[in-house]
Amino acid sequence: MGCCNSSPSMEDPPPQNVHQNHGGSDSQITKFSFSDLNKATENFYLKNIVSENGGETSDTVYKGRLHNGGFIAVKKFMNMAWSDSNQFVEEAHRVGKLRHNSVVNLIGYCCDGNERLLVAAFMPNDTLAKRLFHRKNQTMEWEMRLRVAFCVAQALDFCSGGGFTSYNNLNAYSVLFNEDGDACLSCFGLMKEFKDDQRATGCVNSESLIFGFGTLLMNLLSGKQIPPSHAPEMIHGKSVVELIDPNLKGKFSAEEATIIFKLASQCLQYEDIESLNTKDLVTTLETLHTKTNVRALSYGMLEMAKRQDVSLNQLSTLGDACLKMDLKAIHKILVMAEDDKELVEFSFEEWLEEVKDIQEVRKHGDQAFLEQDFETAIDCYSQLIESRRMVYPSVYARRCLCYLFCNQPDRALKDGMVAQQLFPDWPTAFYLQSVALSQLNMITDSADTLKEATLLEAKRQHQEKES
Repeated sequence: MGCCNSSPSMEDPPPQNVHQNHGGSDSQITKFSFSDLNKATENFYLKNIVSENGGETSDTVYKGRLHNGGFIAVKKFMNMAWSDSNQFVEEAHRVGKLRHNSVVNLIGYCCDGNERLLVAAFMPNDTLAKRLFHRKNQTMEWEMRLRVAFCVAQALDFCSGGGFTSYNNLNAYSVLFNEDGDACLSCFGLMKEFKDDQRATGCVNSESLIFGFGTLLMNLLSGKQIPPSHAPEMIHGKSVVELIDPNLKGKFSAEEATIIFKLASQCLQYEDIESLNTKDLVTTLETLHTKTNVRALSYGMLEMAKRQDVSLNQLSTLGDACLKMDLKAIHKILVMAEDDKELVEFSFEEWLEEVKDIQEVRKHGDQAFLEQDFETAIDCYSQLIESRRMVYPSVYARRCLCYLFCNQPDRALKDGMVAQQLFPDWPTAFYLQSVALSQLNMITDSADTLKEATLLEAKRQHQEKES
């Protein structure tokens, strides 16, 4: 019954475990022979088993290694699975066309005789189940839980749009973390063997995307492993306070937890499933994700700053605000700041010639900045910059912050760099650049720039003490 008459040589392996975010029509899925995968997994050696399914299925996932050194995940189905070889190949090709940042790539399959195997990109950073249930001394932070929920919701919405309306055993074991630490949905659960009587029915069951996602939200809320069949009764009549993971020790937003609780409740109530769809999940979680994304960036920046030997105890008020991505605190500091006065005094005569024509523009811009009307401030400062031969770095600094408030980090970075050109040793210019780089998710560069700002600030303080 084998349907694979040829297979790729291990000298010419398929793509390695790299996420590719491109259209399904461009993606390719590779036919493997059983001998290829037997060799890659060292004869399916027990030490290469990576599946942690808690006994929910007898199918096993192995870690394998291709001839070129690239790692793969190989799922070996039990002998009686997929009796229809044509259906297996058809489903493998269908799943293999899916390409999304939050869905693990299916890159190949094997259909030799009675053997049925799938080959996917290998995710090196454990499952959600291991991080959430089995790390007793390391509690997953609330922000990370929200991020996982959002990533999975996006993955399910993408899969739903591709015609996948069910998922086998959607739970914490089917959520994996890639090399960047981002949550991804395993592609293995999308492979569905339909019996003849199942193709005609569209009834809602525990394998529906919505129901499964509700169970996953319960896991994230409680930090406990909850069987799907028990999830509805676990949430019925309970409050979010009763369900929330005690290991969080109060370090979570009650408002956000309540939203997650209500969404989980909707997902697990059969009568509400038809009124919910995957786009509803994404819409609900997107707002929470946006709020927590800044906190996550701040956390990443903090960790990188530690690795860069930035002395966090010696940070100035501005440095601390920039490290925490606290735009409101930065705003208060810049309203009161006069630390480019050296350049102002140096250019006073040139400024005096121009001040009569544009002083009202600057005044109006500063008033808008003070009142946090950042779009008006951007317009005024832009007019000021375009009409003058020489502009103070504080104008660029203020416009930089306005751009950050308006979610335009690329423009903010440019203004921070111009401020640096005008006043090369000005710590404020470097601090603002570090915030812009962090918003652009360039965490390493952000930490480097933050460190440079602290060194300049320390140098200036030392010079002031000596004088």
